[in-house]
Amino acid sequence: MDKQTFEIAPSTHVSPIPSTEIRTVHKVIDLVTNKRLEFINITDRLNEIVRHSAVCTGLLHVQSLHTTAGVLVSEWQDALIEDTKSFLNQLVCHDSYWRHNDPKYSDCERKNADSHIRGLLIGPSLSLQVRDSSVLLGTWQNILLAELDGPRIRSLSIQVSGI
Repeated sequence: MDKQTFEIAPSTHVSPIPSTEIRTVHKVIDLVTNKRLEFINITDRLNEIVRHSAVCTGLLHVQSLHTTAGVLVSEWQDALIEDTKSFLNQLVCHDSYWRHNDPKYSDCERKNADSHIRGLLIGPSLSLQVRDSSVLLGTWQNILLAELDGPRIRSLSIQVSGI
């Protein structure tokens, strides 16, 4: 086979950038949850924050300020949400013996070791791209808050950075 080489021609068209001023907007939002284990679709709320930030291109960072609540990207479909809850319940059983729940080892009165371990699996934060003043997501992707030890009031730290 013959080897082929490719040259990359310099671009003759460069799109103008409306502003090169980098801006960063920070906001903390509170959400009220209703169940011990639930998922809340926060996509629209985050897109609203991005729109009001005046960032056209950049990054969105979402961080749960709790060890028993996380954020994730998933499809928002009732059967899948129920399957995810079942999976978490099977993987990390609430009724198992956990030292965190045992007064001999821990002073935690909530007996929520399973919630903490589920939080480790889901993770506390996400960084996603912002394009055209909205969060860049695939067709079926949504941003969800995972409540793992509710009902509670949950705080999310939101940061939008870019131009």
